Amino acid sequence: MASITELAGIVRNKAADLQQELVAVRRHLHMYPELSMQEEKTSAYIQSKLKEYGIPFTAGIAVHGVVGLIKGKNPEKKVIALRADMDALPILEKNQTGYTSQNRGVMHACGHDVHMTSLLGAAKIINELSNSFEGTVKLIFQPSEEKFPGGASMMIKEGVLENPVPSTMFGQHVLPTLEAGKVGMKPGKYMASTDEVYLTVKGRGGHGATPELNVDPVLIAAHILVALQQIVSRNAPPQLPAVLSFGRFIAEGRTNIIPNVVKLDGTLRTFDEKWRLEAHQKITKMAASIAEGMGGTCEVFIDKGYPFLVNDEQTTAKAKQYATEYLGSENVMDLDLRMTAEDFAYFSQSVPSCFYRLGIRNESRGIIHNLHTDQFDVDESSLETGAGLMAWMAIRELLHG
Repeated sequence: MASITELAGIVRNKAADLQQELVAVRRHLHMYPELSMQEEKTSAYIQSKLKEYGIPFTAGIAVHGVVGLIKGKNPEKKVIALRADMDALPILEKNQTGYTSQNRGVMHACGHDVHMTSLLGAAKIINELSNSFEGTVKLIFQPSEEKFPGGASMMIKEGVLENPVPSTMFGQHVLPTLEAGKVGMKPGKYMASTDEVYLTVKGRGGHGATPELNVDPVLIAAHILVALQQIVSRNAPPQLPAVLSFGRFIAEGRTNIIPNVVKLDGTLRTFDEKWRLEAHQKITKMAASIAEGMGGTCEVFIDKGYPFLVNDEQTTAKAKQYATEYLGSENVMDLDLRMTAEDFAYFSQSVPSCFYRLGIRNESRGIIHNLHTDQFDVDESSLETGAGLMAWMAIRELLHG
């Protein structure tokens, strides 16, 4: 039987040999992105690759989700789950490449094409080495990460964490601030919960030249917007990271027309469920009270989204060890808290998990743009790292016993 060092070398060589195929897979997925819960062709492509690799799978979980199983020797001994998300974003891509999105107004601007490619590559490597480990690897291709209620919660409800039950789970996400060839991890709380906040301020519109005859919802909404900043600055515990931001303020009047209704849309992010609930109550009460005091009303709807994501301490310590074995300590970084959110959180709160970051940055080639932007791209050398490391983590965890 090969030693740990020898087996890591075998996985590295297989990942390197796969690089050309990985690039082709990623570019295909990038060219044909699909929005949340519309991933029909993406799912079909993934199924075709699993068939090509000789990996059995089940499709149609949470509509377009796909779950593959790779059984090693003694498959009941231990089960490891690996996850990739499938959906794209409603963004018009501005990159001019040979693989620019062909679905106008839809773009893989969050790296889900890389995530799927990495998992497919890892699946091929693991399957080819299935005689070298005991246990089973479950491959989870998940739809709808970008849209509430999130495909993770849907797949869990449909039994994705059963038959067989994983004891450990790994997920991967690209990070544009981290150089290609590197990965990053953080044990414990890592990514924030996320809620969408919708305010509808109602007054009495009219002519801008006769404000005394109106109840101005624009002014009321402005007061509410400013006052709600107190929710974090004066109500949240100072040691607790929290963000309340509004990105949409719709007042469809004119220079001399005050509208009847104004809408505000925002997001709340934090790392504590008790405070999260208190913040919901404070937002609702403050917004309604201000509106009432100024003669109007404010309807508040808070769409509760994903919980905060927590990386299991022991699992993350092992993941860091495995990554160091595979990439070298100089390529394994420690990360800080992030206020962004991920529905992998549902998995992380159900199974001891590590959700880690894959570097994709290459400044010399101008690959520097952030997630969810119309010029986002990746250094494709990261595909070899992503596929190989994910395969190694699964195999190494099974060898760990």
